[in-house]
Amino acid sequence: MSNDNSAVYALAPDAGAGLETKGRKLTYAEKKAIVAATLGTIVEYTDWVIYATFSSILAKQFFPAGNSLTALLSVLAVFAVGFLMRPIGGAVLGAFADRYGRKKGLTLSILLMSLASLVIGICPNYESIGIAAPIILVLARLAQGFSAGGEFGSASAFLIESAPAHRRAFAGSWQWFAINAGTLVSFLLGFVLASVGSDTALEDWGWRVAFVIAALMGVLTLWIRLSVRETEVFKSRVAKSAIEKRPVREIFTKHRKDVGRVIGIAMAGNLLNYVWMVSYPSQVHLVTGMPIRETLLCGVIAVSVSLLLMPLAGMLADRIGRRPVLIAFAVCSILWAWPSFGLLYEGIGLVEVAMLQTISMVIMTGFGAASAVTMAEQFPAEVRVTGIALPYALSVTLFGGTSPYIMTAMSGWGYGHLFWIYLVAVSLVSCIVYFRMPEMMGKPLR
Repeated sequence: MSNDNSAVYALAPDAGAGLETKGRKLTYAEKKAIVAATLGTIVEYTDWVIYATFSSILAKQFFPAGNSLTALLSVLAVFAVGFLMRPIGGAVLGAFADRYGRKKGLTLSILLMSLASLVIGICPNYESIGIAAPIILVLARLAQGFSAGGEFGSASAFLIESAPAHRRAFAGSWQWFAINAGTLVSFLLGFVLASVGSDTALEDWGWRVAFVIAALMGVLTLWIRLSVRETEVFKSRVAKSAIEKRPVREIFTKHRKDVGRVIGIAMAGNLLNYVWMVSYPSQVHLVTGMPIRETLLCGVIAVSVSLLLMPLAGMLADRIGRRPVLIAFAVCSILWAWPSFGLLYEGIGLVEVAMLQTISMVIMTGFGAASAVTMAEQFPAEVRVTGIALPYALSVTLFGGTSPYIMTAMSGWGYGHLFWIYLVAVSLVSCIVYFRMPEMMGKPLR
C-alpha cells in the first residue's frame, strides 16, 4: 500500500500518508462523505434508540395489562432480542459492503431501519390484535437489529477511508457524533411530544408520531447517501480484483487477534453508552420520581454538550494518539461509575441530574472520538467493514443490549445500588486492552 497512496484514502487522491498533505483542509468531496455517513447514522440511531425512550409506554401498548414491572421487563427483553440480530447483520451486511461497496451497504441499512420503524409506528396495540402485536414488535425489532449491525461497520469504514491520514480520528469521531445526535433527536421527540399534549395523548398516539417521523427521516437520508461516490479504497480493490469473497471466514482465520481487540475496545463504550445515555432518563425517573419529561430534558442538555465536544476530541486523538484518549476515557469511567448512580436520590433537582448526566457524556466523548478510527485501523480494506461490524456487534449485544434489562431487573430485586460494580469491571477490561494495543496514529491504512 505504501506505493499506492492514491488508493489509500477515499475521495482524496492527494491524501496519502506523507507529510506533504498534513495540515490541508478537507475537500468538498470529503466533507460530503462525512455528511452522508453522519446523517444516515443519525437516522439509524434515532430509529434504534427511540424504542428505549418510549419503553414504558410500549410496555402498556404491546403487552397485557397487569404488573407494570413485568410489562417493562418484557419490552426491555424485546430490546435485548433486537441485539441478537446485530452480529448477524454485522456479518451479512458487513460482507455485503466488503464485496459490493460501502455505499451500497449504507443504503441498504438505512432502508431496512426506516421500514422497521414505520411498522412499529403503525402497528395496532395488544387490545386490538392480541398476541400478534408483540410478535410484530419482535419481528420489527429483529429487522432493526439486523440493520444496526451493518450500519456501524459500513459508516465507520466509509468515514475513515474518506479522510486524509492526519484527519482520520476527526472523521471517525463523526460516527459517534451521529450516534449521540440520533439519541438527542429521540429525546427531543419524546420531550416535545410529552410537552405539547397530555400524558394520555402521548400514550395513545404521540409515541406513534415519533416512530413515523423517525421513519420518514430515512427517506431524505437515503437520497443523500445515493448521491455520494464510492470510496477510492474500495474502487481500487475492484480494479485489482482484490475483493475478498468470504470476509467472515477471513477475519476469523487471519485476523482473530484483531477481532478480539475490537471487542475489547468496544465493550466499555457500548455498555456505558446504553447506561449513561440511552437508559439514564428512564432510570432517573424510576429512582427519583422525576417526571419523564424533565429527565428527557436533562438528556437533551447532556447529549448536546457531547456533540459540541466530539469533533474537538477527535482532533485531539489525531494530535496525541488514539491510546491516550481511550485510556483517559476508561480511567474516568471507573472513577465515575458509582457517583453517576450513587448521587441520585428521591426529590433531586433538574439541575443536579443534568450535571450528573453531562459529566457522564463528557467522559463518553473520549470513547466516541477515538473508537471508530481505532477499530477501522485494525483491518485491511478487503475485510475492513466485516472486521469492524461483526466483533463490534458482538460487543454491543453482550454489553450494550443486555444493560437496560440487567439494570432494571437489579433495581426490581433490590440490588440496583450495586450495578456500578459491573460498570467498573467492564471498564477495567477495556482499559487493559487500550494499554496493550498498538498506536496507529500516522500510520497508513492497510
